[in-house]
Amino acid sequence: MTKLNPQSDHPNQTAPNSESASDQPRDAAAEPGPNGGQANGASLLPSEEIDLLQKERDELKNQVLRIQADFANYQKRARQQAEEVRTYAIGSLAQEVLGSIDNLERAIEALRASANEGITSGLDMVQKQLLGILAKYGVEPIAALEQPFDPNFHEAIMQQPSDQHPEGTVVAELGKGYKIHDRVLRPSKVAVSVKP
Repeated sequence: MTKLNPQSDHPNQTAPNSESASDQPRDAAAEPGPNGGQANGASLLPSEEIDLLQKERDELKNQVLRIQADFANYQKRARQQAEEVRTYAIGSLAQEVLGSIDNLERAIEALRASANEGITSGLDMVQKQLLGILAKYGVEPIAALEQPFDPNFHEAIMQQPSDQHPEGTVVAELGKGYKIHDRVLRPSKVAVSVKP
């Protein structure tokens, strides 16, 4: 006699297993399948994945090296700018003081003409002392007399015919020029020789 399944009218049919393989949820990671478990659909072999990671690492390393180089260049520029500011900071003050030194020199020349030697020598000492203080900070007179005319350092006020000097030579200094280190504070005002 055949046993009938109470849930089925067909003989010899067993009850379906409630936990059959078809009803169990599949673990996608457990079975790689054609996509190799990749969500984006691209399958990578372990060696390809290593190559990709090494490439990313190299790119990041290059970015870090570029940032370090940029920062080193920035530090170098900042140091140069700070040094330049320190070197030339006295420039504005020196220009103001040079005007007073010029007036002092005129006063000395006027006193020298009146033959008052005691006061003249005292004022000479004061003028030399002021110029010495400026020299400590790199402020020095520009050589002009008997030098070839240089528009970077000299300002030609007039031309003077001369047989004794080659053309383009400074034959008279009408106003003393000064420089601070390699920069001109004010050019020398000069007369330049020309052929007679």
